[in-house]
Amino acid sequence: MRDNGEVTSATRRPGIPASPLPPRLIATDLDGTLLGDDKAVSPRTVAALAAAEAAGIEVFFVTGRPARWMDVVSEHVHGHGLAICGNGAAVVDLHGGPGAHRFVKVRELARENALDAVRLLRDAAPGTLFAIERTYGFYQEPAYPKLHLEAPDSLAPAEKLLAPDAPGADEPVLKILAHHHEIAPDDFLMTARLAIGDRADVTRSSPSALLEISGPGVSKASTLALCCAERGISNEEVVAFGDMPNDVEMLTWAGTSYAMGNAHPAVIAAASGRTAANTEDGVAVVIERILAERDPQRRAAP
Repeated sequence: MRDNGEVTSATRRPGIPASPLPPRLIATDLDGTLLGDDKAVSPRTVAALAAAEAAGIEVFFVTGRPARWMDVVSEHVHGHGLAICGNGAAVVDLHGGPGAHRFVKVRELARENALDAVRLLRDAAPGTLFAIERTYGFYQEPAYPKLHLEAPDSLAPAEKLLAPDAPGADEPVLKILAHHHEIAPDDFLMTARLAIGDRADVTRSSPSALLEISGPGVSKASTLALCCAERGISNEEVVAFGDMPNDVEMLTWAGTSYAMGNAHPAVIAAASGRTAANTEDGVAVVIERILAERDPQRRAAP
């Protein structure tokens, strides 16, 4: 179940033009990308996803969300039924439907690295509050704000939540969440990356100062690269979509990538192209264009 071995390279040099190869896989973020601001998949996007799968193009949802928050798209998975969750920390089979997902691959954050990350970030940014995301449970410090859709399974300081005898300690840690009330989001991200170094990977997907801390080398890009390698798909045959800093590595790795119209500046700089905002079905716009180029009989919607 656990996999922390060497991974396929998830780095592409900036400036390489979009791939001329026909796409075989579409990788899309969810919040702020595929989903509208109402957290739903629009009818146009549902139709585009189904058409892509019917045309033989695999679709992977690649998100920072935990597996238990994937109900919003579980009925839209086709074929393989897999999704990459937790910013690459887990590959999940959604075929079972809501509440019945199965973990196919887990790339955990080792306890020692997690404790180091907490200690280093507490020192670098006093006032940081932490929560722990495990495969099936969510645990937080008492003062951690109510940012999520559920009540925590346990309340305690992060160091106790990461202890060998802590509740849920038999489950791997997928990521640590770190929140700060006062530091600007991008400044907090830079501070954390400098403080934690190679002990863990740090990113963010929230508009607030909320960081997501994963195992070293774990990202959307590196786990997507593993899934593609298992299928004999090269990065040049991947089209990726995203809107926030946790998407940057994936957009850089993919042969063709699109920043949403609502994307963070770092995402716009990383992507090879740009599409409409999530509220304007930006992912569907591109998929329709791809399919229209494959089949001149098909006309993309305006």
